[in-house]
Amino acid sequence: MKRFSLILSALLPVAIGTNVGAQTTASPPSKVHKIAVGGDGGWDYLTADPEAMRLYVSRGDRIVVVDTEAEKVVGEVTQTPGVHGVAIVPDLGRGFTSNGGDDTVTVFDLKTLKSIGKVKVGGRPDAIMYDPESKRVFTYNHGSKDATAVDPSAMSVAGTVVLDGVPEAAVSDGQGHVFVNIMDRNEVVEFDARTLKLLNRWSLAPGIRPTGLALDRANHRLFSVCSGSQSMVVLDALDGKIIAKLPIGRGSDGCAFDATKGLAYSSNGGDGTLTVVGAETPDKYSVVATIPTQQGARTMTLDPKSHKIYLSAATYAPAAEAKAEAKADTKTAPAKKGGGRRRNIVPGSFVVVVVGD
Repeated sequence: MKRFSLILSALLPVAIGTNVGAQTTASPPSKVHKIAVGGDGGWDYLTADPEAMRLYVSRGDRIVVVDTEAEKVVGEVTQTPGVHGVAIVPDLGRGFTSNGGDDTVTVFDLKTLKSIGKVKVGGRPDAIMYDPESKRVFTYNHGSKDATAVDPSAMSVAGTVVLDGVPEAAVSDGQGHVFVNIMDRNEVVEFDARTLKLLNRWSLAPGIRPTGLALDRANHRLFSVCSGSQSMVVLDALDGKIIAKLPIGRGSDGCAFDATKGLAYSSNGGDGTLTVVGAETPDKYSVVATIPTQQGARTMTLDPKSHKIYLSAATYAPAAEAKAEAKADTKTAPAKKGGGRRRNIVPGSFVVVVVGD
């Protein structure tokens, strides 16, 4: 395995703004290790449940559940064809998966991991999230270019938001507003989680192909990672004004914001790096570290209690080996978003990369 060293843009801690007019000091995470998971299949989103100390990892046709304290696999959620992500509703003891294979959401029991029902949603649901304020689960549907609102208690559809574009990651502000990246239009759209009405549509230009999205609620700042321009665009969540544009690595697909540390992260699968962004003030941002992870680690999630970042990755087969394997078996190659195949991966090499202190 190739060894990497931590690349920091500064050796001293960086002043990070966590509230308007206030500052604190936070250091980027400095340790990286891996949890061996194995198994075949592709991957997409990960979801951390900090209270239960669990990590939900999508694996093509199932969700692998990892105990984050013991760092071992403790179970699986099945009946999830083409699964992309998981949303957790702790008050109901239920989880919800977005199944791109059959345009459904699988509802499962958080304790037993058993399926308790399915809900038909829009075409090819990709990202999924729970908004506690409206008490709704939202799927973001690539095929139908909309979002489906699901009542998690009744396990039924509550409505649809027409987005007029391919939606990627989404976040809520805790006050009934939801923001979502529109990948093919290079925009962020804001809508009301209760009325399902569109409120704003903001351009990310010069950002291209936005994927991951995160929010600093205290300072009303959105962080949109744009894989096409290899940049993180910072917007004012109140008026859509672009505050900053920062360089990130290749192949980014995930973004997170740690409210305690005041750090934003971009997972870059092409480079196998994690870009760390901080702010001296709510209007002045810079890249404070670039942390080596693993090639292919493009999606991520943050545990807000432990402040650990989790990324999915596997070892890619050498070109000659991949060509030979492709003739015999292509089942282990993770599917690209929107179709196609990625390079073959070494069977059983799937891991969760952990970045923390």
